[in-house]
Amino acid sequence: MTLIRPDLDSLPAYVPGRTVPGLIKLASNEVADPPAPAVLDAIVRAAADGNRYPDLGVVELTERIGALYDLAPERIAVGCGSVTLCQQLVQVSCLGPGDEVMFAWRSFEAYPIVTQIGGADVVTVPLDGEYRHDLDAMAAAVTERTRLIFVCSPNNPTGPVVRRAEFERFLAAVGPDVVVALDEAYAEYVTDPDAVSGRPLLDAHPNLVVLRTFSKAYRMAGLRVGYALTSPELAAALRKVCPPFSVSSVAQAGAIAAIEHRDEILADCAKVVAERDRVRDALLAAGFTVPASEANFVWLPLGDRSAAFAAHCAEHKVVVRPFPPHGVRVTVSRPEENDALIAAATAFTG
Repeated sequence: MTLIRPDLDSLPAYVPGRTVPGLIKLASNEVADPPAPAVLDAIVRAAADGNRYPDLGVVELTERIGALYDLAPERIAVGCGSVTLCQQLVQVSCLGPGDEVMFAWRSFEAYPIVTQIGGADVVTVPLDGEYRHDLDAMAAAVTERTRLIFVCSPNNPTGPVVRRAEFERFLAAVGPDVVVALDEAYAEYVTDPDAVSGRPLLDAHPNLVVLRTFSKAYRMAGLRVGYALTSPELAAALRKVCPPFSVSSVAQAGAIAAIEHRDEILADCAKVVAERDRVRDALLAAGFTVPASEANFVWLPLGDRSAAFAAHCAEHKVVVRPFPPHGVRVTVSRPEENDALIAAATAFTG
């Protein structure tokens, strides 16, 4: 008799971006700057009560998020990063083998992991020729076994957004009996006016879940705070399967301070967007194919050359994130670090 689930042998491992001392890390979509001073102050104050358990209900942070989006608190679930909420979505929507979780591929690499952990079956639909979600093909792939669909916009790792009109058609085609999770982890970097924003669609679609995070634009990746906006029914279900005390008191305090200082923190997104566009233009000029990105990274669809490109960049003291055999994702960082990436890429001859 085995003590461990046999299917764990085939569980894909989440591979984080490498950190190499002395090298520039452009592999994890982190923001180079530390959390805002007000966030750091709040963290220090909260740490003084570190001998006490955090607020189990995350009440104050939930209320602040509700005020930000004009939503009642019962329509919000807070989790230990949005990736944990992805796993909770599988738990609340799927009973086990036979139930299907669908997502585009390539997309966020945690989706197949959380699906298999939840015991459900993975269904993937290829991206289209522009490295975007093929929502028509995804809608056509829905069956009576489909329980949950992840739509990542902007898509990680390729960068393009889903547009509002196509997403509304997709929701209509899928119908109300399938949970649709719109993962907006990089929404603060979006400048395309036609890009979908999930919040305005929530009232008309009780099966829609909008996922957001403090990890990216708010510069709090190490604190692990994400949240879901959805119907009261789905939010209550997510809270039921949330591990107790999973959002620390330090993380809650930092997130509250981030909301209080939201305008000044998010003002820095414009710098990232400007650098993103500059990096893309330089890579295009160097002869690379680079889809238009609305996130804080760019995608190089290098196929079988992905590993060689990553190794070449490492030799030039830049760490990027290869996804062989598909491509390489490169985080947009400070100008001088981006310059090092551009120089390395321009010298690539593989």
